[in-house]
Amino acid sequence: MMRCLELAQLSKGHTAPNPMVGAVLVHDGRIIGEGWHRLYGQAHAEVNCFESVAAANRYLIPESTMYVSLEPCAHYGKTPPCSLRIVQEKVKKVIIANIDPFEKVGGKGIDILRSHDIEVTAGVLDEAGKWLNRRFYCFHTQKRPYIILKWAQSTNGFMAPADKSRLQLSNQHSVQLVHQWRTEEAAIMVGYHTARNDNPQLTARHWKGNQPLRIVTDRQLQLPASHYLLDQTVPTWVLNEQKEAMEGSVHYVKQPVHDLQALMHRLHAANKLSLIVEGGPTLLNSFIDAGLWDEARVFTAGKSILAGIAAPVLKNGRLALQTDLEDDQLHVYVNQSSVYPYVNGMPL
Repeated sequence: MMRCLELAQLSKGHTAPNPMVGAVLVHDGRIIGEGWHRLYGQAHAEVNCFESVAAANRYLIPESTMYVSLEPCAHYGKTPPCSLRIVQEKVKKVIIANIDPFEKVGGKGIDILRSHDIEVTAGVLDEAGKWLNRRFYCFHTQKRPYIILKWAQSTNGFMAPADKSRLQLSNQHSVQLVHQWRTEEAAIMVGYHTARNDNPQLTARHWKGNQPLRIVTDRQLQLPASHYLLDQTVPTWVLNEQKEAMEGSVHYVKQPVHDLQALMHRLHAANKLSLIVEGGPTLLNSFIDAGLWDEARVFTAGKSILAGIAAPVLKNGRLALQTDLEDDQLHVYVNQSSVYPYVNGMPL
């Protein structure tokens, strides 16, 4: 099952709004097939696993056990049900990490397998599997995206100089890692003051992958038209209290800009499984004060600021990971109230 989770991890950033899934086919202690769900809309892990079996070994499939990190699907979506493919291949036993929380599956895949006399065991490495697919689980059980807070701070706890001038705190290694993270999440958000003062692009320029939906708060629609967030290069939501309109790739979303629950409903309706909040401090603190966060990734740079804007202070956070990135330190915290606590040894 650990191998299933390793395979599933390979598709990070490429399967949403579907989960990451890995599958392994074993005969008499020997792996004869492996597969994972590589890309949204393409074949699922189980199908890729069967297709990987060498022609000389295909006769072994009916006497093999399939390990899969998530319950095989039971509905027709972009692809046919994987549970029916397993029945077709006449596998004798299936071992599963997690039951699928999606209402169109939710035990129905297991029911199909058992109705065809296939032995099923579920719950193997259950917590590790839920951590891997925490975005998917949060989306379907909490009806909102999984929320990651991210910021950089100086050694003495400031995010920026007092005059709000732009200062690059993190080193290039950390910057590249952040751009990798952006490709792995569905949406990215900043507040009005950060957008106006820093003119960020909020794109993954230093890592190959998908670009997240950009979100910015601009209550009175005062951002300069020349700013990157309005450059029409990436789908962008502008949360405002003036108008609801679509202008090219920029969607002006009319709602109270401080109503985080309204934003969560919008993102859920748009099938956005995750949101990374990159600042500034007012926006970050609003999520913290609301208890509306699951994970926080904090860079502490090897620099100090004489006087500045204070970094947020987490509430109810538990340290999950600490690592050095040259002269930066990365601390990752999880919300102790989260239903998906960090599983030691599992990757972010």
